[in-house]
Amino acid sequence: MAHTRIRKFNTRDTYPEQNLDNDLCQAVVTQGGRIVWLRGQCPQNLDDAKNIDSHDPVEQTHKVMQNIKQLIEEAGGEMAHLVKVVVYITDVRHREAVYRTMGEYIKGVHPVSTGLVVQALARPDWLVEIDGTAVIPD
Repeated sequence: MAHTRIRKFNTRDTYPEQNLDNDLCQAVVTQGGRIVWLRGQCPQNLDDAKNIDSHDPVEQTHKVMQNIKQLIEEAGGEMAHLVKVVVYITDVRHREAVYRTMGEYIKGVHPVSTGLVVQALARPDWLVEIDGTAVIPD
């Protein structure tokens, strides 16, 4: 692993009342490398900014995470270089679905994570937005 992950944990242990399985940590230490600051990714295509045709939080989260993965790879990195995500959802009832889906993309990565429930996102059809930071080692 390119970065030091401090106090790794899995959400199934910290939130036993919820059906989650995300590998996270309390802190990530990086040294050197190139920082990739990702704009908040939404359920839309990167090439034409068109929304996907779904109001399902799982499908929206898959698109968001696919965008994050694609952008990190275009910068020359891989998902293992992801160090932080900030998750914005518009309905707390979507939390488990969003986090379970995100967890498929960060299994074994252990980024730090902050989650927020917000009143709305930039487009009314969006249920989830995730921004991230990656550090690609030298």
